[in-house]
Amino acid sequence: MAGYYRPYMGTFLLDLFFAFLASLISLVIPLVVRTITTNIPKMPAEAALRQITILSAVLVALVLLQFASNYFITYVGHVMGAKMEYNMRAEIFDHYQKLSFSFFDDQKVGQLMSRITNDLFEITELLHHGPENLAISFIKIIGAFIILSRISGYLTLAAFVLLPFMFLYAYVMNLKMKRAFRENRVQIAGINTQIEDNLAGIRVVKSFANEDIENAKFKVGNDGFLKAKRRSYYYMGFYHSGMTAFTMLINVVVILTGGILMTRGSIQVADFVTFLLYINVFTDPIRTLIDFAEQFQNGYSGFERFTEILAIEPDVQDSPGAKPLKEVHGDIEFVDVSFKYKDTSHRVLRHLNLSVKAGSYVALVGSSGGGKTTLCSLIPRFYDVTDGSIRIDGTDIREVTLKSLRNNIGIVQQDVYLFAGTVYDNILYGRPDATREDVIEAAKLANAHEFITALPNGYDTDIGQRGIKLSGGQKQRLSIARVFLKNPPILIFDEATSALDNESENIVKESLERLAHNRTTFVIAHRLSTIRNAERILVLTENGIEESGTHEELMAKQGIYAQLYQWAR
Repeated sequence: MAGYYRPYMGTFLLDLFFAFLASLISLVIPLVVRTITTNIPKMPAEAALRQITILSAVLVALVLLQFASNYFITYVGHVMGAKMEYNMRAEIFDHYQKLSFSFFDDQKVGQLMSRITNDLFEITELLHHGPENLAISFIKIIGAFIILSRISGYLTLAAFVLLPFMFLYAYVMNLKMKRAFRENRVQIAGINTQIEDNLAGIRVVKSFANEDIENAKFKVGNDGFLKAKRRSYYYMGFYHSGMTAFTMLINVVVILTGGILMTRGSIQVADFVTFLLYINVFTDPIRTLIDFAEQFQNGYSGFERFTEILAIEPDVQDSPGAKPLKEVHGDIEFVDVSFKYKDTSHRVLRHLNLSVKAGSYVALVGSSGGGKTTLCSLIPRFYDVTDGSIRIDGTDIREVTLKSLRNNIGIVQQDVYLFAGTVYDNILYGRPDATREDVIEAAKLANAHEFITALPNGYDTDIGQRGIKLSGGQKQRLSIARVFLKNPPILIFDEATSALDNESENIVKESLERLAHNRTTFVIAHRLSTIRNAERILVLTENGIEESGTHEELMAKQGIYAQLYQWAR
């Protein structure tokens, strides 16, 4: 945690300095009161007035200095905390980008969002206020102790006799609160997941009129959060009440002891009044520590969740000495490839061997679960092979950088993802350094230019979250335009037309064929009529590649492909 202070060490030290200064001023003011109550009554009126004027000027100066110190702590210190939060958010977001598909397969978006929003706010509040509050508290406690002991040793002993019991009580309650606050984090992450899931699928919810079911599901999570909150507040209530009771008991013990000492003439009234003022200075940092304990539990439980994510290493990453993949022709070879997902012992692919020449158009067909999508996901290393190797132009893809590998592969999926923003922004995503002319040309090649220009603001039209304002065919053509702009030598079409109507399918199919020209292309298709012209069709089952050939060759065999084709008609 200390490493996050390093870029702001100068500001951090100044923050502690001004906290130290503000604390000293709090310690000085009761001494001025003691001077007035002790010396002024014994002085002539004129000298007393002059002394009061000087002391008043000193007090005003101290107040102004304390104002400046507190302003720095509140403004500059909080900005420092915001910058630390900025850096930590950037760090965890960057780490999210590096993590593999296998990580996101097991995670919920709402929980990941909770770690980057709620948790980080609590962490930075701790990082900013924690050292500052500790510094102020210890300075006031130590300073007050020194001054109190010089006023009266007996009263000081009376004031501090309850401290060991108070700290023991605080320690026990802190342990209980830590567990409770951590459970709060888990519960709020679950609620965020529920909300994100509901809002993302709100059209499905409304189409089935299942609002009541969603409310019931949300109530379960909300009840769990309330239960966790109630438990944490239960312990917090004991903690706050107990600590406040201890501070009041300290005042009671001092008052009783002071009364006894005054009856015996062991302490003067002015010293007793000053001592009572310092008791308040002494109990104030204890109240600060009470607040800090809650803040610490919140922040530290969030920091633990933050570090849990940062400790996760991506399954797929650049190997040492990985080199950029350059001048790609597109020859792809699967050499004795086997693969299984980490959460299952079942192998999706077994000892698969496949050679695809540059510029070839290969179609993958077969029943669901046969490994078609998995096979294509291994090429850009969304997952790494369990055994064997995949080579592009003779080079093992694990020996090249991920960025260069994926820059040479274009993917068009059935479930098109468009980002919130304009048409232009979404096409430009394929190659961020492209010119506007390049974007328009890519849209024309994808048969998208005509419908784009008919939109209210043309290429600058906002398409809404996930392109909700566009039809399925329009969204698909934008995704194809994005790949046209990227201009990769290797293409993967994953059920790119299966969700479209016939008219949209014909338009998209024409765009896909134009895009696939002279590129190594893998097509996954359930509509077998769309891949009749493929140079090579592979029938993939749990046993591997069962059949291979052109449409005519496979139909003549009267095997699996012929059966699939007859069923699809």
